[in-house]
Amino acid sequence: MKQKVKGEETLLKIENFIEKQEPIKANDKTYEKIIFIYSVAIKELLTKLEILKDEFKIFYDYDIIDHIQTRIKKPESIIKKMQDKGYELTYQMMIENINDIAGIRVICPLKKDIFSVRNLVEKLPGIRLLKEKDYVTNPKKSGYSSYHLIVEVPVTLSQRIIYVKVEIQIRTMAMDFWASLEHKMKYKAKGTITKKTSKELIEYAKIITKLDNKMMLLNKEV
Repeated sequence: MKQKVKGEETLLKIENFIEKQEPIKANDKTYEKIIFIYSVAIKELLTKLEILKDEFKIFYDYDIIDHIQTRIKKPESIIKKMQDKGYELTYQMMIENINDIAGIRVICPLKKDIFSVRNLVEKLPGIRLLKEKDYVTNPKKSGYSSYHLIVEVPVTLSQRIIYVKVEIQIRTMAMDFWASLEHKMKYKAKGTITKKTSKELIEYAKIITKLDNKMMLLNKEV
């Protein structure tokens, strides 16, 4: 007979312990509890990624990850995204449909490291890979390039284990430089940039791609 793992009966999704139709209120206790759980999920995943980073440095003398950034989406950004997509403004709809409330960005030195990190994430104990989008092999029309994963992370609380969705973006330092500047330009222009600027950004993204490819070749020669 298969022995039940301790806590197995309490593996829940975060939406299982809130009121189904409770409306989102950024300053209420429910929102505070939910965001706390998302922040714990980030800490859990960040620890695992930092261990991978240190392992490759110490055991293989290789920096597979340059640095890692984290963030929790602001309530006004969550609500705007839900409104844009036509979702009812309830906690259940928020948790079920907004996958990037908790986000981690992994910055790698070389393009090949992106795919190595992606494979390592998939093998992390307890982590469930839900979705992935490869904007490295197939960049967006805007020129944006990055590898996106949506994973579920087990968050261990005193009375239960809850699976929480976290978005992971994996990109090179060059890709991150382009994406950061593009984001700032769009923010400054209130979401709309001119066709000329858009065309130039696409050209610069192509230059970034060539640079990443040349750096990989150069790394092989060293």
